Amino acid sequence: MTDHPLVLCGAYGSPYSLKMRAVLRYRHIPFRWVLRDSKWDDLPTAPVPIIPVIVYPNADGSHGEATVDSSPQIMRLEREYDGRSVVPTDPALAFIDGLLEDFGDEWLTKAMYHYRWAYDDDIDKAGHLLPTSRSLEMDSDRAQQMYDVITQRQIGRRELVGSTDLNAPIIEASYEQVLDALTALFSTRDFLLGDRPGRGDFGIFGQLTQLVKWDPTPTAIAARRAPKVITWVDRLDDSSWLPVEGDHGWIDVDDLPEGTRRLLAEAGRSYAPFMVANAQALLGGGDEVVCEIDGRTYRQGPFKYQGKCLEWLRADYAALPSDARSRVDAVLAGTGCEVMFA
Repeated sequence: MTDHPLVLCGAYGSPYSLKMRAVLRYRHIPFRWVLRDSKWDDLPTAPVPIIPVIVYPNADGSHGEATVDSSPQIMRLEREYDGRSVVPTDPALAFIDGLLEDFGDEWLTKAMYHYRWAYDDDIDKAGHLLPTSRSLEMDSDRAQQMYDVITQRQIGRRELVGSTDLNAPIIEASYEQVLDALTALFSTRDFLLGDRPGRGDFGIFGQLTQLVKWDPTPTAIAARRAPKVITWVDRLDDSSWLPVEGDHGWIDVDDLPEGTRRLLAEAGRSYAPFMVANAQALLGGGDEVVCEIDGRTYRQGPFKYQGKCLEWLRADYAALPSDARSRVDAVLAGTGCEVMFA
């Protein structure tokens, strides 16, 4: 570590970029925000061409190591910076927290992508605004060229992430269930695991920055169905003001709020069967993931990264002390999530 700030490179239309910006703000970790591919982006090449990128400074303040992938980024920050942790000290609660983060990162992201690139108003907004994140100075011809490139590319990737006409009712129903679960949570708590945010809060928040604040169709649904969720996203975007003392504020894993239990049940209804079927397809060399979600057939191509996510979750589960694993099992029993660790 040095006295120089980190650099966070991302974009306003990127849920993972805003997730990591919110984590850094909450944790009081000094950083500089840089827009990806803008005239201010002089950062080193990242290991993979994705955002956000966190660049660690060298001792002299020059750019050092560039890192990607929000979940590993969070855990590295936990190792290297003290105070205002987003990981509970109780291993059972920390495991549930990580599971909820993965649910946001790997399942709720399907709703984010689906709404943005399946509906005309959302496509039009994204096509016009995403290029301006890089530059306000591009002329109309270049803006139209970028509109065409971005919209054609992203619409063409819909099937890859599961956004199809067949899957649309499943994805959209899941989004609404998340809104309802969070609304129920906010009648008693401000965060998923008590009085302070954890990894799960930030994982779900990241996707919701787009779903309830940016893309027209899901934003309208949230305004009608879950206005408290919109306010929560505004709060969590910069929660540097939140009073946090030591490790206080986490609840006992046996006392999860009803809203958080509803989120776990939604994860068990939708995300868990998909993750298991995806892993099976990858293991068997299949070219299609097929599973049943709430009585409907869900289909998409296998996704290697989500296969790795399940491997990591299973490794974390296996590494739990026996008493913590028993408490996790008790929480997950009957949610549907337990199939991932059978």
